[in-house]
Amino acid sequence: MRGVVSRLTLSSARGRRGALLAGAVVLTALPVALFGRRVGMLVLDHYQDLWPAAQAAGKTVGSWSGGTVAAVLGMLSRVGLDVCGSVRMRDVRDVVARVARTEATVVLAGESGVGKEVVARAIHAGSPRAAGPFVKVNCAAVPSELLESEFFGHERGAFTSAVARTRGHFERADGGTLFLDEIAELPPSLQAKLLHALQDGVFYRVGGTDRVEVDVRVIAATNRDLAAAVRAGEFREDLYYRLNVVEIRVPPLRERREDIPALVEHFRERCEREYGRAPRVSHDTLELFARYDWPGNVRELETMVRRIAVLDGDETVRRELAERLAGAARAGAAPAAPVNGAVSLKAIARSAARDAERGAIVAVLSRVHWNRTRAARILGISYRGLLYKLAELGLSEPEDGAGGAGRIGPPGDAADRTGA
Repeated sequence: MRGVVSRLTLSSARGRRGALLAGAVVLTALPVALFGRRVGMLVLDHYQDLWPAAQAAGKTVGSWSGGTVAAVLGMLSRVGLDVCGSVRMRDVRDVVARVARTEATVVLAGESGVGKEVVARAIHAGSPRAAGPFVKVNCAAVPSELLESEFFGHERGAFTSAVARTRGHFERADGGTLFLDEIAELPPSLQAKLLHALQDGVFYRVGGTDRVEVDVRVIAATNRDLAAAVRAGEFREDLYYRLNVVEIRVPPLRERREDIPALVEHFRERCEREYGRAPRVSHDTLELFARYDWPGNVRELETMVRRIAVLDGDETVRRELAERLAGAARAGAAPAAPVNGAVSLKAIARSAARDAERGAIVAVLSRVHWNRTRAARILGISYRGLLYKLAELGLSEPEDGAGGAGRIGPPGDAADRTGA
């Protein structure tokens, strides 16, 4: 903000005395702060300057706030979250816009594919740190023996391959935002070091003795229930409360099916810009979209629309969805019998959802001959997430390719080398 200074001349004692009698105020170098940071200075030497100065300040703050909202919406538009008209997504957008203006740490909760990273980038884009770096770390993808070095850096000679000092993620994010995806996968040893770094803003590089101070805002994301992980002893309670100042849950697509038509249109327009033609999505396909549970959420929906654009028709997608829905219906046709004759609607709903999920996963795996890498891509989840689901649902690869028990192999096994 530029300072506002009147043209009142106080070159003489008489002039100064007259100015005071006329109502001049003794007020200089008044700082203007926004979101806790100094953004300018307001200078007044006469009361008549006060109203124009207030108007100028109001315009500046208003334009800044408008820019914040525009930045948030612009980032959310990358996956169509700005066009979603459901009440739940409007609530998410409102919270994101409010949180973006603060320095609070945030936990983003939601299933894979709902757009948590985009929400994190929207918070960064709408914050006072927008000009600073945005550093993303996938906590599940970093080998455990390298985690501390990756986060905090290392000094030369700290270990065999440390030929030079290297900055870690915290240093690279200094002045900006550090996005910790899949935060629940951090081992307990690093959770303690992360807690101290968040509390003090100070840490030591691996093999170093010099304190390193940083100014970082942390946004964490998880597709697991962190509170349950705390109760199970898998996640530190003190770190949970340090991170969870604000929790934003991004709902899965199956819980806001009314957003599907707007999202389809958004992705059609994107395909038209990228491919030169908009995919034709029939009414029958839209009906299947509305019935499907979307385990891969918005990411899977975008993939479907892109597939329609590439294949120049939706017949293949319509046939695939019909098969998945039929498989899910068969899997969920016989819900578990109630215990002691008692009927629990919640238990029946949980059982039906679990069976539908099982049916969808089995259908995809069968179609790709149990190539888990390809199946994970189709389902819109990580390879590790698929293995977790297989273990959770008690699914294993058939030995004869058609049924029966088998095993779940590690990445790179024979099943994943075929057709990958």
